[in-house]
Amino acid sequence: MTSVMSRRNFLGGTAGMSALSGMTLAGVRPAFAAFPERGVTVIVPYGPGGGSDISARLLAKDLEVVMGKPVTVENRAGGGGWVGWGSLAASKPDGYTIGYVAAPNLYAGYLDRSIAGGSRKENLESFTPLINHVFDYNMWGVKADSKFKTVKDVIDEAKRRPNQISLNGGGHGTDDHIAILSIEAATGTKFVVPHFRSTAEGKTQVLGGHIDILAANISEAAEDVRSGQIRVLGVMAPERSKFMPNAPTFREQGFDQVWAISRGIAGPAGLPKDVEEALIGFLDKTISSAEHREKAERLSLDPRVVKGAEYRKFLKDNEQATKKLMNW
Repeated sequence: MTSVMSRRNFLGGTAGMSALSGMTLAGVRPAFAAFPERGVTVIVPYGPGGGSDISARLLAKDLEVVMGKPVTVENRAGGGGWVGWGSLAASKPDGYTIGYVAAPNLYAGYLDRSIAGGSRKENLESFTPLINHVFDYNMWGVKADSKFKTVKDVIDEAKRRPNQISLNGGGHGTDDHIAILSIEAATGTKFVVPHFRSTAEGKTQVLGGHIDILAANISEAAEDVRSGQIRVLGVMAPERSKFMPNAPTFREQGFDQVWAISRGIAGPAGLPKDVEEALIGFLDKTISSAEHREKAERLSLDPRVVKGAEYRKFLKDNEQATKKLMNW
């Protein structure tokens, strides 16, 4: 009896496996282990030492704990960010390659047809926006012994000597560059804006006396301000920054300029919905934690969660506002 039953069980199991094989061949997706099964790579489209690199590495370190898998940051700088974003868009949509997305910096590569990168085939639809990480307001600063004491000092001299005062840029269409263009339009001035691969490179030029003004995000210059190497002329926030409480805003000085960069995480287009939701869950848990906020604020970063469909809408609205402002 036992041998008969064993044979029946074996045959039943064999038939069951045959049926499952038939279902797979018919297009039914077999069950896989839950995401993630291995480590994740985060592409940062700028060089080491800048605001995006610093904040991305902070996020990656804490995300690794939440996911229970290695999270590796890769810097792929160049092309105004599009060396990195291009490789992100072309990556396999399996959730194991994600990237740090900066707005409005992302848009120039495919909206501005006056630059070489403006013919790119990728656009916002080439990505799966996941979650915003931080907002980081812009600022102007100078080295400690600079003759410039206020934003007005810079504007007045730029009016007297057009195309003579220099500010660093992070690439055509970046937040720093767009803010400079807006200020030029509002004040009738014209600056010299050499572009560098990262703010860290621009900072070196300013401290070396080769460039007059440091255009940066607050987090990128806060430590230099605290150490006394950089003196703040003004911040482009709606109110004084808690990270630079003694620095006046541009508005306080008579210039209605409010500019910031949004830094967040996206995957390539076509992420499976379950993987997208899993990533958003891991990222939300990481960014929303008190521990992560405390670490971020020590780096003068302001975490703000905007996720999923809401984050996609934010990026699309920001894209259209930037397109209109820049006449692209």
